Amino acid sequence: MELAYYSDYAVRLVNTEEPTRGKDALTSVDAVRGLFGANQSAARRATEADLTRFRSVRGRLRSVFEAADGGDETLAVDLLNSLLLEFPVSPQISGHDVRDDDGRPLWHMHLADHPSNATAGYAAIAAMGLAFHLTEYGVDRLGLCEAPPCRNAYLDTSTNRSRRYCSDRCATRANVAAYRARKRLETGRADSTGRAAESAQTTSASGER
Repeated sequence: MELAYYSDYAVRLVNTEEPTRGKDALTSVDAVRGLFGANQSAARRATEADLTRFRSVRGRLRSVFEAADGGDETLAVDLLNSLLLEFPVSPQISGHDVRDDDGRPLWHMHLADHPSNATAGYAAIAAMGLAFHLTEYGVDRLGLCEAPPCRNAYLDTSTNRSRRYCSDRCATRANVAAYRARKRLETGRADSTGRAAESAQTTSASGER
């Protein structure tokens, strides 16, 4: 099963919005269609009506990530299960046009959706992909970026469960901010130590008089 591919549907949709910055990239039908990537046949089903529906699903998917990031595994699973019930898919074996060295199809599991609209199709695949990722790797592998003000969603696939940021850019920004904070603290301590030493010298000089 192409776990990373399907679960990325959820990440892509959630990250069209940056709540803390008041930014929303999901403002047109073209933006909705862009989320489908190479699946252009599904993308062509999108209409203006899908904008509102996509935003609703986006909020529900973000709630899954927020619950997981907050350590509430049960809530994360319950929220995801509600999406799975509302937007079901049918697993099918597919070979597409990919062949192995012997010319045989490279069979794999494919999530086939039978939606009434583009939102239902996208939500079904996103929810199922996220469910596979959660059950395979654990709820704590669903995270939200720790570099303020960014709160983008990400899927932690690191070997030691150490991912904390959505991108290298955010990781670098957070590391620079942490370094500057340490330098300010060190400078403050040095100034405080210097003032204490000067005060002690003054007190000592006064006592000698």
